[in-house]
Amino acid sequence: MTDRTVPNLPSRDFDATEAFYGSLGFERTYRDDHWMILTAGSLELEFFPRPDLDCSTSSFMCSIRIADLDNLYAVIQNSGVPVAVNGRPRLSPPRAQPSGHR
Repeated sequence: MTDRTVPNLPSRDFDATEAFYGSLGFERTYRDDHWMILTAGSLELEFFPRPDLDCSTSSFMCSIRIADLDNLYAVIQNSGVPVAVNGRPRLSPPRAQPSGHR
């Protein structure tokens, strides 16, 4: 097995989470009342229930680093996520970071 990390993220509603990530190409590989795993290619996200989560005050986050950012941006944009500076969900155009990454 190669080394890897798998984000464990909160979900207020597994059905809504699965629908959102499904629109981005993720598929369910496991789900019960206490855990859900979604995958897209080699990307894997795991979720636990947190129905009382307040997204506006939450510090949960996850970084996904991929080779083809432009393709992922197009997939997310085509899924209907609005390009915006406020609200959830929202999409921001890729931009160069001080580190040189986009």
